[in-house]
Amino acid sequence: MADIDIVHYTDSIHYELEQTSRMMKMLTNQLFNKLDINVSLDEYITLDTVSVNVGICQRDLAKLILKDRANTGRILNELEQKGFITRFIDTKNNRLVKKMGITEGGLQELDSINNKIRTYLGGVTKRIPPEDVQRVQAILKEFRFELEKVVETNI
Repeated sequence: MADIDIVHYTDSIHYELEQTSRMMKMLTNQLFNKLDINVSLDEYITLDTVSVNVGICQRDLAKLILKDRANTGRILNELEQKGFITRFIDTKNNRLVKKMGITEGGLQELDSINNKIRTYLGGVTKRIPPEDVQRVQAILKEFRFELEKVVETNI
Protein backbone atom coordinates (compact mmCIF):
# COMPACT_ATOMS: atom_id res chain seq x y z
CA MET A 1 0.00 0.00 0.00
CA ALA A 2 1.42 3.39 -1.02
CA ASP A 3 2.03 6.10 1.53
CA ILE A 4 -0.62 8.79 1.33
CA ASP A 5 0.13 12.28 2.50
CA ILE A 6 -2.63 13.35 4.81
CA VAL A 7 -3.24 17.04 4.55
CA HIS A 8 -4.87 18.39 7.64
CA TYR A 9 -7.25 21.32 7.55
CA THR A 10 -5.22 22.81 10.39
CA ASP A 11 -2.26 23.00 8.00
CA SER A 12 -4.16 24.98 5.37
CA ILE A 13 -4.41 28.64 4.47
CA HIS A 14 -8.14 28.37 5.13
CA TYR A 15 -7.55 27.43 8.75
CA GLU A 16 -5.00 30.23 9.21
CA LEU A 17 -7.43 32.79 7.77
CA GLU A 18 -10.27 31.56 9.96
CA GLN A 19 -8.18 31.54 13.13
CA THR A 20 -6.67 34.95 12.36
CA SER A 21 -10.14 36.38 11.77
CA ARG A 22 -11.40 34.93 15.05
CA MET A 23 -8.42 36.33 16.95
CA MET A 24 -8.88 39.78 15.39
CA LYS A 25 -12.54 39.76 16.35
CA MET A 26 -11.65 38.76 19.92
CA LEU A 27 -9.00 41.49 20.11
CA THR A 28 -11.33 44.14 18.75
CA ASN A 29 -14.15 43.16 21.13
CA GLN A 30 -11.69 43.29 24.04
CA LEU A 31 -10.48 46.72 22.92
CA PHE A 32 -14.02 48.03 22.65
CA ASN A 33 -14.70 46.87 26.21
CA LYS A 34 -11.38 48.13 27.58
CA LEU A 35 -11.68 51.54 25.89
CA ASP A 36 -15.34 51.89 26.87
CA ILE A 37 -16.51 52.31 23.28
CA ASN A 38 -20.28 52.72 23.21
CA VAL A 39 -21.02 50.90 19.97
CA SER A 40 -20.70 47.21 19.15
CA LEU A 41 -18.16 45.91 16.67
CA ASP A 42 -20.99 45.30 14.17
CA GLU A 43 -22.24 48.87 14.66
CA TYR A 44 -18.71 50.21 14.15
CA ILE A 45 -18.21 48.23 10.93
CA THR A 46 -21.63 49.36 9.68
CA LEU A 47 -20.96 53.00 10.57
CA ASP A 48 -17.60 52.90 8.80
CA THR A 49 -19.15 51.25 5.74
CA VAL A 50 -21.94 53.84 5.56
CA SER A 51 -19.37 56.62 5.91
CA VAL A 52 -17.63 55.56 2.70
CA ASN A 53 -20.86 54.59 0.89
CA VAL A 54 -23.18 57.53 1.55
CA GLY A 55 -26.58 56.91 0.02
CA ILE A 56 -26.28 53.14 0.17
CA CYS A 57 -29.48 51.12 0.52
CA GLN A 58 -29.95 48.47 3.20
CA ARG A 59 -29.70 45.52 0.80
CA ASP A 60 -26.37 46.70 -0.63
CA LEU A 61 -25.08 47.48 2.86
CA ALA A 62 -26.05 43.99 4.05
CA LYS A 63 -23.96 42.49 1.25
CA LEU A 64 -20.94 44.59 2.20
CA ILE A 65 -21.06 43.79 5.92
CA LEU A 66 -22.10 40.15 5.33
CA LYS A 67 -25.20 40.32 7.50
CA ASP A 68 -28.73 39.34 6.58
CA ARG A 69 -31.18 42.17 6.05
CA ALA A 70 -32.89 41.63 9.41
CA ASN A 71 -29.61 41.95 11.35
CA THR A 72 -28.59 44.88 9.19
CA GLY A 73 -31.90 46.58 9.96
CA ARG A 74 -31.40 46.01 13.70
CA ILE A 75 -27.90 47.49 13.57
CA LEU A 76 -29.17 50.48 11.56
CA ASN A 77 -31.98 51.06 14.06
CA GLU A 78 -29.41 51.21 16.88
CA LEU A 79 -27.19 53.61 14.95
CA GLU A 80 -30.15 55.79 14.04
CA GLN A 81 -31.35 55.90 17.68
CA LYS A 82 -27.84 56.98 18.70
CA GLY A 83 -28.00 59.75 16.10
CA PHE A 84 -25.09 58.38 14.05
CA ILE A 85 -26.92 57.75 10.79
CA THR A 86 -29.91 59.17 9.01
CA ARG A 87 -32.23 57.37 6.63
CA PHE A 88 -34.00 58.95 3.70
CA ILE A 89 -36.21 57.86 0.84
CA ASP A 90 -34.78 57.88 -2.68
CA THR A 91 -35.47 56.10 -5.93
CA LYS A 92 -33.51 53.20 -7.37
CA ASN A 93 -34.59 51.58 -10.64
CA ASN A 94 -37.83 53.58 -10.49
CA ARG A 95 -38.65 52.22 -7.02
CA LEU A 96 -38.67 53.96 -3.67
CA VAL A 97 -35.89 52.71 -1.40
CA LYS A 98 -34.57 53.71 1.99
CA LYS A 99 -31.01 54.91 1.84
CA MET A 100 -28.75 56.16 4.55
CA GLY A 101 -26.00 58.58 5.31
CA ILE A 102 -23.81 59.34 8.27
CA THR A 103 -24.54 62.31 10.52
CA GLU A 104 -22.00 64.78 11.88
CA GLY A 105 -22.31 62.98 15.23
CA GLY A 106 -21.65 59.68 13.45
CA LEU A 107 -18.52 61.08 11.82
CA GLN A 108 -17.30 62.36 15.18
CA GLU A 109 -17.98 58.99 16.84
CA LEU A 110 -16.21 57.13 14.03
CA ASP A 111 -13.21 59.46 14.28
CA SER A 112 -13.12 59.04 18.06
CA ILE A 113 -13.21 55.23 17.82
CA ASN A 114 -10.54 55.19 15.11
CA ASN A 115 -8.27 57.37 17.24
CA LYS A 116 -8.79 55.12 20.27
CA ILE A 117 -8.10 51.82 18.54
CA ARG A 118 -5.43 52.92 16.04
CA THR A 119 -2.57 52.60 18.52
CA TYR A 120 -3.66 49.19 19.75
CA LEU A 121 -4.31 47.70 16.35
CA GLY A 122 -1.10 49.22 14.98
CA GLY A 123 0.77 47.34 17.70
CA VAL A 124 -0.36 44.04 16.20
CA THR A 125 1.61 44.67 13.00
CA LYS A 126 4.50 46.73 14.38
CA ARG A 127 7.05 43.94 13.87
CA ILE A 128 5.97 43.34 10.28
CA PRO A 129 7.39 45.63 7.60
CA PRO A 130 4.71 47.98 6.20
CA GLU A 131 5.24 46.70 2.66
CA ASP A 132 4.53 43.13 3.89
CA VAL A 133 1.35 44.30 5.61
CA GLN A 134 0.23 45.97 2.37
CA ARG A 135 1.10 42.85 0.36
CA VAL A 136 -0.86 40.59 2.74
CA GLN A 137 -3.82 42.98 2.59
CA ALA A 138 -3.78 42.90 -1.22
CA ILE A 139 -3.53 39.09 -1.27
CA LEU A 140 -6.38 38.78 1.23
CA LYS A 141 -8.53 41.07 -0.91
CA GLU A 142 -7.82 38.87 -3.96
CA PHE A 143 -8.62 35.78 -1.90
CA ARG A 144 -11.91 37.34 -0.76
CA PHE A 145 -12.85 38.26 -4.35
CA GLU A 146 -12.27 34.63 -5.39
CA LEU A 147 -14.41 33.43 -2.47
CA GLU A 148 -17.18 35.82 -3.47
CA LYS A 149 -17.33 34.06 -6.85
CA VAL A 150 -18.16 30.69 -5.26
CA VAL A 151 -19.88 31.46 -1.97
CA GLU A 152 -23.65 31.64 -2.06
CA THR A 153 -24.81 34.58 0.01
CA ASN A 154 -28.53 34.82 0.57
CA ILE A 155 -28.58 38.44 1.60
